[in-house]
Amino acid sequence: MSKLGFIGLGIMGAPMAAHLIKAGHEVFLNTRSKIPADLLTGSAIASASPREVAERADIIFMMLPDTPDVDKVLFGENGVAAGLSKGKTVVDMSSISPMDTKTFAQKINALGADYLDAPVSGGEVGAKAASLTIMVGGPDAVFERVKPLFELMGKNITLVGGNGDGQTCKVANQIIVALNIAAVGEALLFASKAGADPAKVRQALMGGFAASRILEVHGERMIKRTFAPGFRIGLHQKDLSLALNGARALGVALPQTAGAAQLMQVCSANGMQDLDHSALVRSLELMANHPIAKG
Repeated sequence: MSKLGFIGLGIMGAPMAAHLIKAGHEVFLNTRSKIPADLLTGSAIASASPREVAERADIIFMMLPDTPDVDKVLFGENGVAAGLSKGKTVVDMSSISPMDTKTFAQKINALGADYLDAPVSGGEVGAKAASLTIMVGGPDAVFERVKPLFELMGKNITLVGGNGDGQTCKVANQIIVALNIAAVGEALLFASKAGADPAKVRQALMGGFAASRILEVHGERMIKRTFAPGFRIGLHQKDLSLALNGARALGVALPQTAGAAQLMQVCSANGMQDLDHSALVRSLELMANHPIAKG
């Protein structure tokens, strides 16, 4: 069994770390808040700092909210970099800037350690079910060494390319998801405003070419008004900002992505940034002065 570290035990990180612990690995845990009590069983050990995790573990996983958080955990006081030695591996499963990821990888490599960026898709449900999609950037040999551990957390695991390419893939994923949420929201809003039953419209659409995972899961959330966060609007806003900043640097226009980002901004401006990203539909409802359903 391997000696592993896991830093960041939020909505996604806690169940991901739990799968590693359940498999019998010794896992050193660290998070900025209190470590969930149910994780501190068996082979799990609390650590006082990211540095301590890096000193004790051979492979260190991170699942953090944003680029500055990863930077701080890696290179801040008592950060991971201070505890690394040659031959160790850092695996960042956060969703952050592809360009900054390349810089982080270079700095970690300079210390004699390996680096993979491995952001995920699938939300809290996928994290709990160990069915996450994992998009990896980094050297082939390092990927193959860590892949058995990825398989404890996810199902669709792809080495996309070099460092930073995993994060680029995740940004592309978040563009598609945001635009699909907006499309489903507009369709159900149109149907409801026209007097049709949105639940039955959704049921009918699920049997045709418009069927999608977003229509299935988030369409139901919109109708049932179940917006408890699986993936928060505020985090998806961050991902769309990465997309738009990257597009600006590349000289690429992403007009639909910009529109979806503005819809999420409407939600945030109305205090809904901590709701699930399916609540993007609330911005459309506000503009139409018409909720899809009561709740």
